[in-house]
Amino acid sequence: MSSLPDLIRVLTVDDHPLLREGIATLVNAEADMKLVAEASSGREAVQMFQLHRPDVTLMDLQMPDMNGTEAIGEIRSEFPDARIIVLTTYTGDAQVLRALKAGARAYLLKGDVHLELLQTIRSVHAGHKRIPPQIAAELAEHAGDDPLSPREIEVLRLIATGSSNKLIADQLSISEATAKSHVANILSKLGANDRAHALAIAMKRGIINL
Repeated sequence: MSSLPDLIRVLTVDDHPLLREGIATLVNAEADMKLVAEASSGREAVQMFQLHRPDVTLMDLQMPDMNGTEAIGEIRSEFPDARIIVLTTYTGDAQVLRALKAGARAYLLKGDVHLELLQTIRSVHAGHKRIPPQIAAELAEHAGDDPLSPREIEVLRLIATGSSNKLIADQLSISEATAKSHVANILSKLGANDRAHALAIAMKRGIINL
């Protein structure tokens, strides 16, 4: 009797071919797992998942067409039991939280692939969740923070383009005083000294990506 049904069937999603090739080599060398499909964008990931119904999906976050968090949400809306591992270079707590809220079961840094990937795949396939200690520590550090509102994130993105309070006000159809108040709130919530510092903090934490 074939042992194929016992294999952990894996889908890998990343826009870097060399990383996908490396993962394929690692996965296919194991007796209990097999790479069944690859995708290079979030949109393609959804299509490949629908076609192959993998047991475990490895999902990058920063990709063209549709990002990984959006792809996780779309896959999980159709397949609530989908077991997805985020595989990324980013450790920012805001980005981690978005991925976990979308339904990711584990979070793995690309730098730890050779040490942690296979064990993480087996753990998630068995129904467990897995978050590296350094990421858990960062989540805990900001757990009590007052989050930025959607409007404040809009303002932050405009700050990133170099927009003044007046330009922000014009683009969002608000008063200049309101724009100034939003900027002050952003600085306060992020513990930032000025706009440039606020942008640096927001990018490091994954609140915005430029």
